[in-house]
This record gives sequence, C-alpha cells and structure tokens, in this order.
Amino acid sequence: QAQLVESGGGLVQPGGSLRLSCKATESIFSFSVMAWYRQAPGKQRELVASIYGGGSINYADDVKGRFTISRNRATNTMNLQMNSLKPEDPAVYYCNAHRGVTNWGQGTHVTVSS
Repeated sequence: QAQLVESGGGLVQPGGSLRLSCKATESIFSFSVMAWYRQAPGKQRELVASIYGGGSINYADDVKGRFTISRNRATNTMNLQMNSLKPEDPAVYYCNAHRGVTNWGQGTHVTVSS
C-alpha cells in the first residue's frame, strides 16, 4: 500500500495563498486517480479536487477558479495551489490516491484568519 505525505499547510490571511504537496512512495502516475479532500470540524470529509491518470481534472464548485490541482513528475508530488483563500476554507486537507485500494495521507491543517 502506498504511503502519502502531505505538506504545506499553515496559517494564512483571507485572500492569501498556500500550496499543498502530497508526496507518494510510488509513482503518482501509477494511480488511477489522485485527489484532495478536506474536513472541517463537525463536518463530513468532502472532495476538493481530483486528477485522473489521463489528466482529467475536476473541482468542487466552491473552489473553482481559486484552486489548481497538478502533478509534478520530477518531484513525484501532487500539488494543490490555493489562492484567494476564504474563511470557509479552513480544514484538514487530505491527499487521496486510488489504485485498486484507496490510500490516504495523514492530513495537513489549513487555517485562514486575520
């Protein structure tokens, strides 16, 4: 089972930016789909963005135009560029990768506060 390690979370002011990274122990291009999920306190985990092996990308409606998911072959990471962060974006963000079985990272915290 692949291991996923997220990084890049932190505290940012409203309107600011953060870049999350997810590093995998196996080639990120070996997964049929990789995704970012988030879970805020008291809420269910929700899909933020996904990228399929062939390159198709999907975003949740409330992050479209603000977040960008990508893959970097050289560093073997999946990234989430988050711009124009809003007070409703804070959560634990999780990396997810699927290839027969579903793998999860441990999560990275994102806080948006002035």
